[in-house]
Amino acid sequence: MGRFQVVGAAVADGTGRDPVDVSVTVEDGRITQLGAAEAHGERLDAGGLTMTPGLIDAHVHLGLSSPIQPQFSFRISAAEIAADIFAAAGATLDAGFTTVRDTGGIDGGVVTTIAKGKVRGPRVLSCGPVQCQTGGHGYYGAEWEPTELWNRHHVPGLCALSMMSGNADELRGNVREAFRRGATFLKLCVTGGVVGAHDRLTDTQFTVEEIAVAVQEAAARGTYVTVHAHNNDGIRNAVEAGVRCVEHGTDLDESTAALMASREVALVPTFAVVEQLLHDTAGAGLDESTRDRGMGVRERMTEALAVAKEAGVRIGLGSDLIGPAQDRRGGELTLRAALETPMDALVAATKTNAEILGLSGDVGVIATGMRADLVLWNGNPLEDPELFADPANAVVVVQAGRVVKDLR
Repeated sequence: MGRFQVVGAAVADGTGRDPVDVSVTVEDGRITQLGAAEAHGERLDAGGLTMTPGLIDAHVHLGLSSPIQPQFSFRISAAEIAADIFAAAGATLDAGFTTVRDTGGIDGGVVTTIAKGKVRGPRVLSCGPVQCQTGGHGYYGAEWEPTELWNRHHVPGLCALSMMSGNADELRGNVREAFRRGATFLKLCVTGGVVGAHDRLTDTQFTVEEIAVAVQEAAARGTYVTVHAHNNDGIRNAVEAGVRCVEHGTDLDESTAALMASREVALVPTFAVVEQLLHDTAGAGLDESTRDRGMGVRERMTEALAVAKEAGVRIGLGSDLIGPAQDRRGGELTLRAALETPMDALVAATKTNAEILGLSGDVGVIATGMRADLVLWNGNPLEDPELFADPANAVVVVQAGRVVKDLR
C-alpha cells in the first residue's frame, strides 16, 4: 500500500464540521497526518474535488441481487445468483460505500470471498440468515410447502435468506447456527413487512421472551441484535428484550421513540427501498401487491424520522435496496438530505453508522489513526446532494489505503 498524499480537496471529515482544505497523508492503510507533511511517496492531486469518509450503508441485501421471486422459486442458477451478488458488491464499492452491514441474504462464503480480495466489494458485516417466526416475515415458500423444506432454498456459502423458529428453543438453536456460519450480529423480524408473503405490517412476531433469547446469545459473543420492525408494538417488544437497533421504524410514535432513546437503541430508516418498490416493483422481481403494501410507508417513515430526531435517538442510514437495481445506493443520502440537510445525511452515513456497527475508532471519520477509507467527489455533494446518487460522481474511492476506483 505504501504512502501517498491527497492534496487540494475540500475535506468533509464526517463529524459535521464544515469542509476545510487540508492535505491527507496515508501510510500502510491508515491516515497518518492531516496538513502539510514531508513530500515523499505518491501525490494525488484532488483540486476541485470534495473528500468524505468512505460511506457506510447499514442495511443492505447483497444476497437479494437477483429478481426476488424467480430466485426463491429456483428459476435462477447458483452461478447466476453468485454473479449478481458479486456485481452488486462491486457496484456498491464504486458508489463510494467502503463498508456495509448485510441484514440478511448472504451466507458466510460471500463475506470471506470479498475479504480475501477475490472479487471487488466493500467491507461486509453480516447477520447471515435472518431469524424469523414460523410463517412470518422473511418466509417466501409456497403455502403448500412445509416449513422444514425452506432451508433447501439456501445455497451454502452463497445465499441464505432466513431461518424459521416456532419457539424459543428453536430460535436459540438457529442463532447459534447463524454464528457458526459466520454471523457477526443477529437480525430478527419482529413485525410484518412490505415485501411480505404471509404477514401484514400490523403483525407482531416473536414474544419478548423469545427475542430475549437472541439477545442473550448475541451478548455471549460480545455482539448485538437488530430487528426489522414497522409498528410500535413490535418495536417496544424488541426494546424491552434488549436489542440495540431497529430497522425501518415506519410507525414510530413519541413514547416509543422516548423509550428507544432511554435505552440507547438506534434507528436505521430505509427510504430508498420504498421509492424503489413504489416506482419499479417489477424491476425487483416482485408483483404489484408489494407496491400496494408500500403505499403510505414513505410518509409515515418521514414522520417517524422527525419523531426519532426530536427524542434524541441515534439515527443511522440504510438503503435496503433489493433485486438487480442496487447500483445507485447513494440515493439514500439524497433522500435523507431532502428531509434533513446534506450534512446530516453524510454524518449518518459515516460517523453515526460506524458507531451503530461498532466500528467507531476505525472508520467513519477522517482523522489521524483511522483506516483510510476515502471518497473524492466530483463537485460538492453538500451543496448538491444529487451527486451522492450517481456513482460516476465518486471519481476516486480509497479502501483501507488502496485506490480501488479512479476515474480521474
